Amino acid sequence: MPFESIRVDIDIATRVATITLNRPDKLNSFTRAMHGELVEALDEVEQAGARALVLTGAGRGFCAGQDLADLDFTPGAMTDLGDLIEAHFNPLIKRLQALPMPVIAAVNGTAAGAGANLALACDIVLAARSASFIQAFVKIGLVPDSGGTWFLPKRVGMARALGLAMTGDKLSAEKAESWGLVWQVTDDAELAASATTLAAQLAKQPTRAIVATREALRASATNTLAQQLDLERDLQRDLGNSHDYAEGVQAFIEKRAPRFEGR
Repeated sequence: MPFESIRVDIDIATRVATITLNRPDKLNSFTRAMHGELVEALDEVEQAGARALVLTGAGRGFCAGQDLADLDFTPGAMTDLGDLIEAHFNPLIKRLQALPMPVIAAVNGTAAGAGANLALACDIVLAARSASFIQAFVKIGLVPDSGGTWFLPKRVGMARALGLAMTGDKLSAEKAESWGLVWQVTDDAELAASATTLAAQLAKQPTRAIVATREALRASATNTLAQQLDLERDLQRDLGNSHDYAEGVQAFIEKRAPRFEGR
Protein backbone atom coordinates (compact mmCIF):
# COMPACT_ATOMS: atom_id res chain seq x y z
CA MET A 1 0.00 0.00 0.00
CA PRO A 2 1.22 3.58 -0.58
CA PHE A 3 2.68 5.54 2.32
CA GLU A 4 3.19 9.28 2.73
CA SER A 5 6.23 9.47 5.00
CA ILE A 6 8.10 6.26 4.15
CA ARG A 7 8.80 4.08 1.11
CA VAL A 8 8.75 0.30 1.10
CA ASP A 9 10.42 -1.83 -1.56
CA ILE A 10 10.58 -5.63 -1.53
CA ASP A 11 12.79 -7.45 -4.02
CA ILE A 12 11.02 -10.74 -4.63
CA ALA A 13 14.10 -12.32 -6.21
CA THR A 14 16.50 -11.64 -3.34
CA ARG A 15 13.81 -11.39 -0.62
CA VAL A 16 15.42 -8.17 0.60
CA ALA A 17 13.11 -5.42 1.85
CA THR A 18 14.07 -1.75 2.07
CA ILE A 19 12.23 0.79 4.18
CA THR A 20 13.19 4.39 3.45
CA LEU A 21 12.19 7.17 5.84
CA ASN A 22 10.86 9.74 3.39
CA ARG A 23 10.52 13.21 4.90
CA PRO A 24 13.77 14.60 3.47
CA ASP A 25 12.77 18.24 4.02
CA LYS A 26 12.54 17.47 7.76
CA LEU A 27 15.61 15.20 7.87
CA ASN A 28 13.16 12.29 8.17
CA SER A 29 12.19 13.26 11.70
CA PHE A 30 9.45 11.25 13.40
CA THR A 31 5.79 12.15 13.53
CA ARG A 32 2.97 10.06 14.91
CA ALA A 33 1.88 9.41 11.33
CA MET A 34 5.32 8.08 10.41
CA HIS A 35 5.26 5.75 13.42
CA GLY A 36 1.92 4.38 12.26
CA GLU A 37 3.23 3.79 8.77
CA LEU A 38 6.36 2.07 10.07
CA VAL A 39 4.23 -0.37 12.07
CA GLU A 40 2.26 -1.21 8.91
CA ALA A 41 5.44 -1.45 6.84
CA LEU A 42 7.14 -3.87 9.22
CA ASP A 43 4.02 -6.03 9.17
CA GLU A 44 4.05 -5.93 5.37
CA VAL A 45 7.72 -6.84 5.15
CA GLU A 46 7.32 -9.79 7.49
CA GLN A 47 4.15 -11.06 5.84
CA ALA A 48 5.82 -10.85 2.42
CA GLY A 49 8.44 -13.33 3.58
CA ALA A 50 11.42 -10.98 3.38
CA ARG A 51 14.61 -12.54 4.75
CA ALA A 52 16.58 -9.31 5.32
CA LEU A 53 15.67 -5.66 5.85
CA VAL A 54 17.52 -2.43 5.06
CA LEU A 55 16.43 0.72 6.90
CA THR A 56 17.63 4.03 5.48
CA GLY A 57 16.64 7.67 4.93
CA ALA A 58 15.87 9.82 1.91
CA GLY A 59 17.90 12.92 1.12
CA ARG A 60 20.79 14.17 3.22
CA GLY A 61 19.73 12.73 6.58
CA PHE A 62 19.00 9.34 8.07
CA CYS A 63 16.69 10.55 10.85
CA ALA A 64 16.80 13.65 13.06
CA GLY A 65 14.70 12.11 15.82
CA GLN A 66 11.36 13.50 16.94
CA ASP A 67 9.83 16.31 14.89
CA LEU A 68 9.15 18.94 17.54
CA ALA A 69 6.49 20.48 15.30
CA ASP A 70 4.42 17.34 15.89
CA LEU A 71 4.28 18.04 19.65
CA ASP A 72 2.02 20.34 21.62
CA PHE A 73 3.78 23.04 23.66
CA THR A 74 0.61 24.79 24.83
CA PRO A 75 0.92 25.60 28.58
CA GLY A 76 -1.17 23.13 30.52
CA ALA A 77 -1.56 20.85 27.52
CA MET A 78 2.02 19.96 26.64
CA THR A 79 2.63 16.57 25.05
CA ASP A 80 3.50 14.01 27.72
CA LEU A 81 6.82 12.65 26.47
CA GLY A 82 6.47 9.50 28.54
CA ASP A 83 3.18 8.72 26.83
CA LEU A 84 4.70 9.47 23.43
CA ILE A 85 7.61 7.11 24.08
CA GLU A 86 5.38 4.39 25.49
CA ALA A 87 2.99 4.58 22.56
CA HIS A 88 5.45 4.90 19.68
CA PHE A 89 9.21 4.80 20.23
CA ASN A 90 9.46 1.86 22.63
CA PRO A 91 7.22 -0.43 20.53
CA LEU A 92 9.23 0.45 17.41
CA ILE A 93 12.58 -0.39 19.01
CA LYS A 94 11.22 -3.63 20.46
CA ARG A 95 9.73 -4.60 17.10
CA LEU A 96 12.99 -4.00 15.24
CA GLN A 97 14.89 -6.04 17.81
CA ALA A 98 12.42 -8.92 17.48
CA LEU A 99 12.08 -9.12 13.69
CA PRO A 100 12.73 -12.68 12.45
CA MET A 101 15.33 -11.45 9.96
CA PRO A 102 18.62 -9.51 10.03
CA VAL A 103 18.15 -5.74 9.96
CA ILE A 104 20.72 -3.38 8.43
CA ALA A 105 20.75 0.36 9.05
CA ALA A 106 22.21 2.28 6.11
CA VAL A 107 22.93 5.65 7.73
CA ASN A 108 23.16 8.11 4.86
CA GLY A 109 23.60 11.35 6.81
CA THR A 110 22.68 12.87 10.14
CA ALA A 111 21.36 10.43 12.74
CA ALA A 112 20.36 12.49 15.75
CA GLY A 113 18.43 11.83 18.95
CA ALA A 114 16.00 8.97 18.52
CA GLY A 115 17.26 8.68 14.94
CA ALA A 116 20.73 7.74 16.16
CA ASN A 117 19.28 5.13 18.49
CA LEU A 118 16.97 3.81 15.78
CA ALA A 119 20.11 2.93 13.83
CA LEU A 120 21.67 1.28 16.89
CA ALA A 121 18.54 -0.87 17.31
CA CYS A 122 19.39 -2.54 13.99
CA ASP A 123 21.67 -5.59 13.85
CA ILE A 124 24.34 -4.14 11.58
CA VAL A 125 25.01 -0.46 10.94
CA LEU A 126 26.62 0.77 7.73
CA ALA A 127 27.39 4.48 7.53
CA ALA A 128 28.17 6.82 4.67
CA ARG A 129 31.41 8.73 5.13
CA SER A 130 29.39 11.95 5.57
CA ALA A 131 27.15 10.43 8.24
CA SER A 132 27.21 11.52 11.86
CA PHE A 133 25.66 10.39 15.13
CA ILE A 134 24.42 12.87 17.72
CA GLN A 135 22.89 12.13 21.12
CA ALA A 136 21.13 15.48 20.91
CA PHE A 137 18.79 14.99 23.88
CA VAL A 138 20.86 16.99 26.34
CA LYS A 139 20.58 20.04 24.07
CA ILE A 140 16.90 20.32 25.05
CA GLY A 141 17.16 19.04 28.60
CA LEU A 142 16.33 15.37 28.06
CA VAL A 143 17.98 11.96 28.45
CA PRO A 144 18.69 9.58 25.56
CA ASP A 145 15.67 7.43 24.78
CA SER A 146 14.75 4.81 22.16
CA GLY A 147 17.24 2.49 23.84
CA GLY A 148 20.16 4.93 23.75
CA THR A 149 21.14 4.44 27.38
CA TRP A 150 21.17 0.67 26.76
CA PHE A 151 22.86 0.53 23.34
CA LEU A 152 25.59 3.13 23.83
CA PRO A 153 27.54 1.71 26.79
CA LYS A 154 27.33 -1.79 25.33
CA ARG A 155 28.79 -0.63 22.02
CA VAL A 156 31.36 1.96 23.02
CA GLY A 157 31.89 1.56 26.77
CA MET A 158 30.71 3.71 29.65
CA ALA A 159 33.29 6.50 29.33
CA ARG A 160 32.48 7.19 25.68
CA ALA A 161 28.74 6.71 26.24
CA LEU A 162 28.78 9.30 29.02
CA GLY A 163 30.79 11.71 26.89
CA LEU A 164 28.43 11.40 23.92
CA ALA A 165 25.28 11.67 26.03
CA MET A 166 26.43 14.50 28.30
CA THR A 167 27.89 16.75 25.61
CA GLY A 168 25.58 16.00 22.71
CA ASP A 169 28.63 16.34 20.47
CA LYS A 170 28.60 15.10 16.89
CA LEU A 171 30.39 11.81 16.28
CA SER A 172 31.75 11.35 12.76
CA ALA A 173 31.23 8.13 10.83
CA GLU A 174 34.94 7.34 10.87
CA LYS A 175 35.21 7.75 14.63
CA ALA A 176 31.98 5.78 15.11
CA GLU A 177 33.57 2.95 13.17
CA SER A 178 36.80 3.07 15.19
CA TRP A 179 34.78 3.06 18.42
CA GLY A 180 32.74 0.03 17.37
CA LEU A 181 29.46 1.91 17.06
CA VAL A 182 29.06 0.90 13.40
CA TRP A 183 30.16 -2.11 11.37
CA GLN A 184 31.52 -0.32 8.31
CA VAL A 185 31.92 3.10 6.68
CA THR A 186 31.55 3.43 2.92
CA ASP A 187 31.83 6.26 0.44
CA ASP A 188 28.50 8.06 0.17
CA ALA A 189 27.86 6.93 -3.38
CA GLU A 190 28.43 3.30 -2.42
CA LEU A 191 26.26 3.11 0.71
CA ALA A 192 23.02 1.95 -0.89
CA ALA A 193 24.72 -0.71 -2.99
CA SER A 194 26.81 -1.91 -0.04
CA ALA A 195 23.72 -2.24 2.15
CA THR A 196 21.75 -4.05 -0.54
CA THR A 197 24.63 -6.43 -1.26
CA LEU A 198 25.06 -7.25 2.42
CA ALA A 199 21.32 -7.75 2.87
CA ALA A 200 21.18 -10.07 -0.14
CA GLN A 201 24.12 -12.03 1.28
CA LEU A 202 22.39 -12.42 4.65
CA ALA A 203 19.08 -13.31 3.01
CA LYS A 204 20.77 -16.35 1.42
CA GLN A 205 22.04 -17.53 4.78
CA PRO A 206 20.15 -19.67 7.33
CA THR A 207 18.23 -16.71 8.76
CA ARG A 208 16.75 -18.78 11.56
CA ALA A 209 20.29 -19.42 12.78
CA ILE A 210 21.17 -15.73 12.33
CA VAL A 211 18.24 -14.70 14.53
CA ALA A 212 19.21 -17.31 17.14
CA THR A 213 22.79 -16.02 17.07
CA ARG A 214 21.46 -12.51 17.71
CA GLU A 215 19.44 -13.83 20.66
CA ALA A 216 22.44 -15.58 22.17
CA LEU A 217 24.80 -12.62 21.82
CA ARG A 218 22.30 -10.26 23.43
CA ALA A 219 21.68 -12.68 26.30
CA SER A 220 25.42 -12.88 27.03
CA ALA A 221 25.31 -9.34 28.46
CA THR A 222 23.42 -10.53 31.54
CA ASN A 223 23.87 -14.31 31.62
CA THR A 224 26.43 -16.11 33.71
CA LEU A 225 28.73 -18.47 31.82
CA ALA A 226 26.67 -21.41 33.01
CA GLN A 227 23.46 -19.78 31.80
CA GLN A 228 25.03 -18.94 28.46
CA LEU A 229 26.27 -22.49 27.99
CA ASP A 230 22.74 -23.75 28.67
CA LEU A 231 21.30 -21.28 26.17
CA GLU A 232 23.80 -22.35 23.51
CA ARG A 233 22.87 -25.99 24.16
CA ASP A 234 19.15 -25.26 23.81
CA LEU A 235 19.53 -23.17 20.67
CA GLN A 236 21.83 -25.75 19.09
CA ARG A 237 19.38 -28.53 19.88
CA ASP A 238 16.59 -26.59 18.20
CA LEU A 239 18.67 -25.65 15.15
CA GLY A 240 20.00 -29.20 14.90
CA ASN A 241 16.46 -30.27 14.01
CA SER A 242 15.99 -27.57 11.37
CA HIS A 243 15.73 -27.86 7.60
CA ASP A 244 18.67 -25.50 7.11
CA TYR A 245 21.01 -27.58 9.26
CA ALA A 246 20.17 -30.69 7.26
CA GLU A 247 20.59 -28.76 4.02
CA GLY A 248 23.89 -27.25 5.13
CA VAL A 249 25.35 -30.64 6.04
CA GLN A 250 24.09 -32.24 2.83
CA ALA A 251 25.49 -29.41 0.72
CA PHE A 252 28.86 -29.78 2.46
CA ILE A 253 28.91 -33.52 1.75
CA GLU A 254 27.90 -32.97 -1.88
CA LYS A 255 30.36 -30.08 -2.28
CA ARG A 256 27.71 -27.64 -3.52
CA ALA A 257 26.28 -24.32 -2.43
CA PRO A 258 23.53 -24.75 0.18
CA ARG A 259 19.98 -23.60 -0.49
CA PHE A 260 18.82 -22.25 2.86
CA GLU A 261 15.16 -21.42 3.46
CA GLY A 262 15.18 -19.93 6.96
CA ARG A 263 13.43 -22.91 8.52
